[in-house]
Amino acid sequence: MPPKIIALLGSPRVGGNTAHLLEQAILGATEAGCDVEKVVVPFLKFRPCMEIFHCVDHDTCKIQDDMIPFYDKFREMDGLIVAAPVMTMGIPGALKSFMDRFQVYYMAKYERHQSFIPKEHRDIRKTLFISIGGMNVPNDFEGSKLTMHAFCDIIDCPYWGEVLRNDMDTIKDITTRPEVMQAAYDRAFEMGTLIKKALEG
Repeated sequence: MPPKIIALLGSPRVGGNTAHLLEQAILGATEAGCDVEKVVVPFLKFRPCMEIFHCVDHDTCKIQDDMIPFYDKFREMDGLIVAAPVMTMGIPGALKSFMDRFQVYYMAKYERHQSFIPKEHRDIRKTLFISIGGMNVPNDFEGSKLTMHAFCDIIDCPYWGEVLRNDMDTIKDITTRPEVMQAAYDRAFEMGTLIKKALEG
């Protein structure tokens, strides 16, 4: 079976700059032989984590909404692509709330010491982070990357690579930067190829 990749779009602008980069990444992963499921996170219907702590003793969340299927999907996936703009120096709200709902995974791994992901699968899994920032400042991606690293640790899908481009307030249109578009394709193709080879043994 081909590797399963989930691609999260953290922007509601499905024709925007972040989406353009994600489409290139999806193309790269697909052409590497992966099955890719794209998810536009801001279009999902779900609540933020309410700290009910049902997940301390259970493998799922008490809140029954669009998040529930992702707990199984994230167990089964072999790789993850996350594409998000920088908002207030961090991950945009809908995507951050999506990540926070993975307290289900946090409790399993760190409280019960029973991670959902076996070590042999963790060793195969990889995450690619794609992000754009408006400002031309050296620390534009620091907040987002801290959150991404924490999330990747929680879900046992290690942070593997990144494609980052700031100064978008000046650039405006990412398609005028073909080298960045190519980088999104190349990194996803490389990730997909590595995962596929690992699965084939």
